[in-house]
Amino acid sequence: MGSVNPQTNPWPALPPFIIVCVAVGLSASFITASSVKDWYPTLVKPSWTPPNEIFAPVWTALYIAMGFAAWLVWKKDMRFAGVRAALILFVAQLALNFLWSFLFFGLRSPGLGLINIVMLLILLAMTIWAFFQQSRWAGIIMLPYLAWVGFATALNFAIWQLN
Repeated sequence: MGSVNPQTNPWPALPPFIIVCVAVGLSASFITASSVKDWYPTLVKPSWTPPNEIFAPVWTALYIAMGFAAWLVWKKDMRFAGVRAALILFVAQLALNFLWSFLFFGLRSPGLGLINIVMLLILLAMTIWAFFQQSRWAGIIMLPYLAWVGFATALNFAIWQLN
């Protein structure tokens, strides 16, 4: 993405940002697919657990928004340390996001998933703070993701406690 000059025409870089984020989500969905069918239904879950049909559309919207927010930061100019730091945090939280699916569903371990998602929540908050420093809109766009991960953390904790 470095070949596109964000000062002259940032638009060609937007689709790759979104595609990378959605690809992370799709990759995670391959890890979760079998466990969602045969393992997840056997877990005791709190009464406030959303129906399974909610997760895919919510995550898809969040991955698209995440890609857009990262693009808003990137187009500020990668030569600035604050932009680079914000995007490094973004990539790190995206990696933890993917890792959660592997730990919780792939390894079928709510405990490891909980450790990971707490780290994700902290890193995500740091990412959003760094995004706000570069682009107010990028920070705002990431807030629903923070809320969803906060909810997912509470859900993961409840599932870990109940099982």
